[in-house]
Amino acid sequence: MANIRVLRTRLEQALGAGDIERAAGHAAALLTAGQADPLVLNLAAWRKEEAGDFAGAYALLQRALALSPGDVLILGSIGAVLRKQGLLDEALALLDRVVASEPRHAAAWLERGYVLDELRSDAKATESYLRALAIDPGLAPALGKLADAAARRGDAEASAGYAARALALNPAEPAAVFAEAFLAIEAKDGARGAALLEALLATRLTPEDRTRTLTLLGDAYDKQDRTADAFATYSRAQANFRDAYRAFLEPGPDRPSHRSFIETILRQVEQTGAVAALPTVTPVAGEAAAHVFLLGYPRSGTTLIENVLASAPGVVALEERDTLTEIDAALLANDGTMPPLDSLDPALVARLRAAYWARVRTLGGDVAGKTLVDMNPFNGIKLPILARLFPEARIVIMRRDPRDVVLSCFRVNFTPGAGAWAFSDLEETARHYDTLMRLIDCCRGNLPLACHEVRYDRLVADFKPTVAALAAFIGLEWTDDFAAFDKTAKARGVRTASATQVRKGLYNGGGQWRRYAAELAPVLPILAPWIARFGTPD
Repeated sequence: MANIRVLRTRLEQALGAGDIERAAGHAAALLTAGQADPLVLNLAAWRKEEAGDFAGAYALLQRALALSPGDVLILGSIGAVLRKQGLLDEALALLDRVVASEPRHAAAWLERGYVLDELRSDAKATESYLRALAIDPGLAPALGKLADAAARRGDAEASAGYAARALALNPAEPAAVFAEAFLAIEAKDGARGAALLEALLATRLTPEDRTRTLTLLGDAYDKQDRTADAFATYSRAQANFRDAYRAFLEPGPDRPSHRSFIETILRQVEQTGAVAALPTVTPVAGEAAAHVFLLGYPRSGTTLIENVLASAPGVVALEERDTLTEIDAALLANDGTMPPLDSLDPALVARLRAAYWARVRTLGGDVAGKTLVDMNPFNGIKLPILARLFPEARIVIMRRDPRDVVLSCFRVNFTPGAGAWAFSDLEETARHYDTLMRLIDCCRGNLPLACHEVRYDRLVADFKPTVAALAAFIGLEWTDDFAAFDKTAKARGVRTASATQVRKGLYNGGGQWRRYAAELAPVLPILAPWIARFGTPD
């Protein structure tokens, strides 16, 4: 009993000194001794969360909540754990409840900002960070996030201001350092970017922040033409990503890989064979006058084309938003198995189409009488379903040299998910690319799809005729507004990995693979058929 009193005293002293790590250690010892009050459980859960044991943290927090129902501190902690498990909608709903019941909970506003960031809701994330700062002006992470967001949208002045405030509070605030390093790299000052990031690596970082640090450091080395160092650092970043998310993303008996998921769909399309005509569908109230699915592969140029099209009057474009949630739940099993699509109940088809357009209106507003461009590079995986539910839609497929595509996917710090796990290994990235390209080819051969290909190299070399042909396919008139896509991207706040390139305007970013030819050599045989079709001349 005396030992428990000592542990309790030490816990309170650590909290008073702001040493959460030490307090959490004492909480874990108290928990082992059978002392399970809400504070002890919450701190012990934080310790598990920091160690990456999100399931264990969640279980402890649920125990704490049972002892103290409605406790906003516990609910805020649960929101953080849900976010780190990728359960973003659930996390946001919970945190909305927390800030509604306790508007002065700065930490909950901050965590809500993190969730909104991952949901690509820039304006709402910024609002949440500002609400947190209004309550606690010394909240360095909120200032850092605002600096990082401003840097990514190209607002160097705002970024520098927020970063300076954050770093005055915490010289190793990761997001603020990311902002400064990002701007240095954009200014082609790779040496300064590298110095900032190398110093940050020497500090204690969360697994997510360490991955981002290493990824940016690779970019800094790349700017200095230190390609061997850059590639080695990208490899370290991906290894760190795998270590951080192995428990949630590593394929296993109950969790198929993203590539095997695509292979399952491919086999079903092959077995079904050629389909002469698709069943007709009933129009849905409020649907767009013209409907475009823009797909291809990440880093192939889909963001560029999306912003070109979004520059035209009467076009609504959705950037990698999850418009197919209910459709996926109804028609795709965890391993990629689909029901026989040609015999779907017409009532189910009507319900899923209505759900899709309702989701579109939630994300993009009223689209009636307009052209909708639904951009998601991975929607090629779902071509059989899209063909069945939206036979009237136009399919635009972006093509780019596969060597540039695969290298770029390996170099980017993607949001955690099954696709990001595939990109964390160079060979798996190449095999994943090959599988999706074969599925797209199979769908085009077997399904009566209205498809149009856009080649990245032709787009940047011969912009007007390439875009004019695309516009004609979609049913749009040519407008000089198409060429103002860089201004459109700045106004819209692009959140894909291509944001910086698109804001720069038209330039040829192809051929980067040549600087990494030695590192790419092991995967070139896998990519050979696609290099022959989509590669640019050596």
